[in-house]
Amino acid sequence: MIRTWAMVVHRYGGPDVLRWEEIAVEAPGPGQALVDNAAIGMNLSEIGFRSGTFHAHEFDAPKPPFVLGVESVGTVRAVGPGVTEVAVGERVGCPGLPNGAYAGCRVYPADRLVPVPADIADEVAAAVMVKGMTAQYLCRRTCPVGPGTTLLIHAAAGATGQFVCELADHLGATVIGTVSSDAKAEYARAHGCHHPIVYTRENFADRVLQITAGRGADVIYDSVGRDTFADSLRCLSRFGTLGLFGVSSGLPEPLQLMGLHLLTEQKFCRPSFYAQTAQRQDLLAIAAHTFDDLRRGVFRPHIDLRLPLRDAAAGHRAVEARRTTGAVVYLP
Repeated sequence: MIRTWAMVVHRYGGPDVLRWEEIAVEAPGPGQALVDNAAIGMNLSEIGFRSGTFHAHEFDAPKPPFVLGVESVGTVRAVGPGVTEVAVGERVGCPGLPNGAYAGCRVYPADRLVPVPADIADEVAAAVMVKGMTAQYLCRRTCPVGPGTTLLIHAAAGATGQFVCELADHLGATVIGTVSSDAKAEYARAHGCHHPIVYTRENFADRVLQITAGRGADVIYDSVGRDTFADSLRCLSRFGTLGLFGVSSGLPEPLQLMGLHLLTEQKFCRPSFYAQTAQRQDLLAIAAHTFDDLRRGVFRPHIDLRLPLRDAAAGHRAVEARRTTGAVVYLP
């Protein structure tokens, strides 16, 4: 039995429910690896897990008590029986569920670990892990974008939104993004967003239709949900694709497909990191492509906050108050 410090959620609620506690970590079992964390990236989904929003909406969410966190970088300390995917001493990333990243060390499924190149620093790898991989599958797999594509991404100044802007711009698309302030508009513009829209000042759907001369966006990626989905649909092009990959404001109202206009043939999807990476070869390919784009300067991660893990509640407050741009990283 190993002891480590971790951020534990004993009840759903605001950032104050995060408790810094010493916990016991079991030795890795069959198919598992014990990883010593070096850096932990904050993911917006963790707010939903912490608050209970995801549990209420029947997501695959843990029940309290649990250790929060879905992305980290570290070194393999031990492996369980039958593990062949990684070796002791290997530097790896833990991209995605199960929760448990907000800890000094954790047990994680060995077949979900990805190698982290030696030339990429721990904090940078943690900042780009799931969020950069999400941009990869959104722009290259779910609905590939390129020259002639107009893409709208919500929360363009957040870490995932920034990476989508950078990659879509690199691939030749016209990028529109929503942000909450002029400062964030400038940040998004510096990271590949050609048309940042300050949604607190103007209706983003009206502005998208203006930018596109009434045609609408070909691809819209919405991670907000309830507050944006109806207007996202309103500015989607006739043959466009609308992907809902997050619900930070809650679930949108149900969509009645047969109620849509007969002059549209739009497509709707729920992009899923876990569907895209269900096969290990796809997980490794998306991770490798992400790290390659990082090396080539396509992704330019900005770590807005570096905090000790025990201060993770402060990071959550800053993100929920929309005071951050780019990534938040915790150090155990």
